[in-house]
Amino acid sequence: MVNYLSVYTLDTNTIIYYLKDDPDAVSFFQRAFDLNATLYISAITEAELFRFSKLSEEETTQIENLLRSIFLIPVDSQIARSAGLIGRTYNIELADSIIAATAIFTASTIVTRNVRDFKKVPTISIQPL
Repeated sequence: MVNYLSVYTLDTNTIIYYLKDDPDAVSFFQRAFDLNATLYISAITEAELFRFSKLSEEETTQIENLLRSIFLIPVDSQIARSAGLIGRTYNIELADSIIAATAIFTASTIVTRNVRDFKKVPTISIQPL
């Protein structure tokens, strides 16, 4: 559950489920916005959202509107090195390693349906969607 002063890094799947009107994702975002939670995404999440070849103009607009209310964290050298170490140590794919490194950098909880991979990293907290 979202609480006041909550800080979250959103996995790409969290946003995709929200855009598909998944009840759990919609509920999470409604509570987060109502309580002014701080929401972050990694630049890799933005890339993943826009990589879908069949995005309609309406879907592109939905994504752009949602991203206006979320802080974008660029992949700088610190996050890149941390992601590399996470990926190597825990055998996690690059995109998820970058998202995990972003959560560590922002001292935030990852919101995801991909609990299996992220739970390998003991230094992050996870909120299952």
